[in-house]
Amino acid sequence: MGKDKLRKWAENETFNHVFEPCLQEAVKGVESEMKGRWAKQVFKNDNPITIELGCGKGEYTVGLARQYPHRNFVGVDIKGHRFWRGAKTAKEESLPNVAFLRTRLEFIEMYFGSDEVSEVWLTFSDPQPKDEKGTKRITSPVYIERYKKILKTGSLINVKTDSVLLYDLSKEGYVEAGYKFLYDSQDVYGELVSRVPQDLKNALEIVTYYEKRWLSEGKKIHFIQLEV
Repeated sequence: MGKDKLRKWAENETFNHVFEPCLQEAVKGVESEMKGRWAKQVFKNDNPITIELGCGKGEYTVGLARQYPHRNFVGVDIKGHRFWRGAKTAKEESLPNVAFLRTRLEFIEMYFGSDEVSEVWLTFSDPQPKDEKGTKRITSPVYIERYKKILKTGSLINVKTDSVLLYDLSKEGYVEAGYKFLYDSQDVYGELVSRVPQDLKNALEIVTYYEKRWLSEGKKIHFIQLEV
């Protein structure tokens, strides 16, 4: 095990805004004490909560929190050494509306209550090309139905990706499931940002480290926004 990972894990333990509950409790079906209490116990306000699922380094979570100080943001990922960067940045910038949760997404209902979340971002998720049933692809309808259990009615789900495969598979599943599309584009920066409201434009123009690389290689970024 690398010393750098150990260092990051140790530093995560010192952050008040990082939560790393015992995964075995979720596996056993034991709900977290945090469920339904994020606003009151963590953020200490009644502002809407947005979650970024599979948040990686937490760049999008932090970027959204900077833009929308009157909303709360939780980055969720199983790899704490990845979101360490976002957690550290949030602390360095004294962002009060950011938190990070380490868990697997199939247990998301153990940590958030019904109607507790208002929006979901899924940014550059793994396309899982061999996942025919969508049980591993976190943008699939299998997962969307799971997210709906913690979302308020009329909430937004945003899927941003560089992967043509993930975009195509996700869209196919959404059409089959009868979900309501608000926006759908195969070229975020080429055409979408010119036809969306300013607040969504600002959110879409958050560019992560790897996204910059993909754009420099000439890749197009795809986006779907659903209302569920």
